[in-house]
Amino acid sequence: MVTILQVDFPLDGPFGEAMAQEFKDLAVSINDEPGFLWKIWTENEAEKEAGGIYAFDSNEHAQQYLTMHRARLKSLGVIQVNAKLFKINNGLTTITNGRID
Repeated sequence: MVTILQVDFPLDGPFGEAMAQEFKDLAVSINDEPGFLWKIWTENEAEKEAGGIYAFDSNEHAQQYLTMHRARLKSLGVIQVNAKLFKINNGLTTITNGRID
């Protein structure tokens, strides 16, 4: 069953196009993570936050990625990482045209 992982953390920048350029290789590499389906990148320059909404094929793969991602962020000096895992309500998501694969 698809699991959604929501992550956010403090980030001083870059944002916008500069973020897209700086993190392009990271974005490409995420495609190779076990069970990864898709990611929406999130940013809030005014609040100095960034993160993402991820979809994985299982809770296990989402947890694996979160463990690795927290360690990666910690190595970059990011101490506070907020994360939540969710299951998708397929019936309601389908009605509202949400992607569930």
